[in-house]
Amino acid sequence: MKSREIDFTKGNPASLILSFYWPLLMTSMLQQFYNFADSWIVGKGLGDNALAAVGNMGSLFFLVVGFSFGIANGFGVMIAQSYGARNIEGLRHRLAAVIELGAVISAVLSVLSVLYLPKALVLMKTDSIIMADSLKYGTIVFGGLSTNIIYNLSGAVLRALGDSKTPLKAIIVSSIMNITLNAVFIFNIGMGVEGVAYATIIAQVVSGLICLNRLRKIDVVKLKKEHFINEKKEYLDLLKNGLPMAFMNSITAIGCMVVQFFVNSYGVVYTAAYAACSRFLNLFFNPASTAGNAMSAYTSQNYGAGEYKRIQEGLRVCVTISVISYLLLGSAMVFFPAQLAGILLTGSEQIRLACLFMPRCGLMMIFVNVLFVVRSGVQGMGKPMLPMLSGILEMILRIAVISTLMGRIGFRATAYAEISAWVGAFLVNAYAFHRSLTPLLAGDKKRSDRNSILVHRNGGTKVHGTL
Repeated sequence: MKSREIDFTKGNPASLILSFYWPLLMTSMLQQFYNFADSWIVGKGLGDNALAAVGNMGSLFFLVVGFSFGIANGFGVMIAQSYGARNIEGLRHRLAAVIELGAVISAVLSVLSVLYLPKALVLMKTDSIIMADSLKYGTIVFGGLSTNIIYNLSGAVLRALGDSKTPLKAIIVSSIMNITLNAVFIFNIGMGVEGVAYATIIAQVVSGLICLNRLRKIDVVKLKKEHFINEKKEYLDLLKNGLPMAFMNSITAIGCMVVQFFVNSYGVVYTAAYAACSRFLNLFFNPASTAGNAMSAYTSQNYGAGEYKRIQEGLRVCVTISVISYLLLGSAMVFFPAQLAGILLTGSEQIRLACLFMPRCGLMMIFVNVLFVVRSGVQGMGKPMLPMLSGILEMILRIAVISTLMGRIGFRATAYAEISAWVGAFLVNAYAFHRSLTPLLAGDKKRSDRNSILVHRNGGTKVHGTL
C-alpha cells in the first residue's frame, strides 16, 4: 500500500507543506460547503426563521464541538512530536491514552450538552419563534456528538502523521451523503430542521469510519494490549497540552455566545442576518485556518526532531498562503456583500444588515488569517498557555465591544466585536511565537558555532572566539 504519511523533518518546506495543505484545504472547504449547503437548503426550503434557528446554535455548537476539536488538536500535537522524534513506542502509548480519554470525553460532553441545552438557549435570549427548532436541532446534534469526536480524533492523528488525503476522502464521501440526505429529508420527506441534524450525524459516522479504517492499516499506530497499561503519564501529558487548546476554543465561543445574546435581543431578523454572516466568515476563513492546521503538523514534527530552523521556514510559507487568501476573499466581502448575502437570505432587511457586517470584516481579515498560523505554530511547539490566554482576551474584547456599541450603532457592532477580538489575539500570539522560537534558534546557532570550532580544531586549526 502506498504511504500517505509525510515526514516534515526532511526536504523542501514549501513543497512538503503545499503537498499536505491542498488535500487539507479541500477537506476543510468541503466541510464548510456542506455546512453552507445545510444553510442554503434550510433557508430556501424552510425559510429564514429556520435558518435563524440553526444559525442560533452556531455559538453553542462551537462551545462544545470547539472544546472537543481543541482536545483532538492538542492530542495530535503530542502524537506528531513523538513521530518527529521517531519515538514509535511512545507514540503508541500516547495513542492508547487518546482512545481512552476520547471515550470518556465523548460521553461526558454529550450528556452535559443535551441536559443544559434548554437553559443555554434561554440565557441566549433565543426568540420564541425559533426556540422549538433550535432545541430540536441542538438535541439531535449534541446527542450524536460522539460521531463528531471520533472523526476529530482520528483525523487529528492522521494529520499528525502527515496524512491529509484520508480525511479528504472521508469528507468527499460524507459531503455527498450529507447534501443528498438533506435534500431528501426536507424536500421529499418533508422533515424540518431535525432532518438537517440527522443528515449531519449520519455523514459524521461515515467520515469517522473511513479515518479509523485507514489508521488500522498504518504500522506505527498498531497497538497491543500492553500499550493500554500504566497510562497515567500519557494522560497527564495529553491533557496538559489538550485542555488549554480546548479551553481556548470554548472561551472564545463564550464571547461569541454573548454576541449572539445581544443579536437575538433585537429579534429574528438580526439573528438570521448574523447567521448568514457567520457562515460566510467560516467559509472564507478556511484557506488561512487550513494553513494554520498545516503549520501545526509541520511545527510539531520538527519540534520533536529538534529542527527549529525549519519551523521558521514553515512560518514564511504558511503566512504567504494566509495573505493571498486575505487578498482574494477579503476583497469579495468588501466589494460584493449584497450578492453574497443574497445567496443565503431572502429578506431585504436581513440582506441590508449583512451588508453592514461583511465589508468591515473583509477589510480587517488579515489579522485573523495570520493569527491562525502563528497560534498553531505556538501550539505545535507544545506551548498552549499563551494561546489560551489569547482566547480569554478575545472573549473580553468581544463582550466589551458588543455591550458598549450595540445600543449605539446597531448591527455594525457585531463586526467591530469580531475585529477587536482578531487584533487582540493576533498580537498575543505573534509575541508568543517570537518568545517560543527565538531561544530555540539561538540554541541552534550556538551548537552550530560550537560544531564549527570543533571541526576546525580537529583539522589542526585553532579558532579563538566567544561561544
